[in-house]
Amino acid sequence: MSIETFLLEIENRKKKDLEKLNRELDEKGTAIQNERDAKIREIKEDFTNEAKKILFDAINANMDSAFNVIKQEIKKYTKTPQYKKTLETMVKTSKKKLDKNITVHCREEDRTVLKEIGVTVGSSIQTLGGIVAENKDGTKELDLTFEELLRTHEDQVKDFLTEKTS
Repeated sequence: MSIETFLLEIENRKKKDLEKLNRELDEKGTAIQNERDAKIREIKEDFTNEAKKILFDAINANMDSAFNVIKQEIKKYTKTPQYKKTLETMVKTSKKKLDKNITVHCREEDRTVLKEIGVTVGSSIQTLGGIVAENKDGTKELDLTFEELLRTHEDQVKDFLTEKTS
């Protein structure tokens, strides 16, 4: 073998080794790029989820606060003359929906007012205000307590509160 052939062979081997190293480098570079892109997507997703959670928690805290204010206002309302009229309306509604002869369960503070209206008053209940009415045989009940009214209209109240804060 001549020196030129030997040098040519070394040169060819060197080219092959360099090509192999360049391929490996490209593959490792692509793998690193893919890993980096995946990590960036994961971090963005984590931050997006965390931001949504923070926003959701803030909205719920705001709603809880608003509902607490509403409950405080209801407590004040039950001390007004208008509340007696509200109780009368609740009794009329209950008689229409249930029966003319109803038994009404209410707060201890409302017993006298309801007796004055001429309705049979049953047991006392823990509530912000309002009544629970039942027909004479106890098979039908109508819950018109403020808590129940708030609960059944919660979505409407939340929509209203959301509109007011927007």
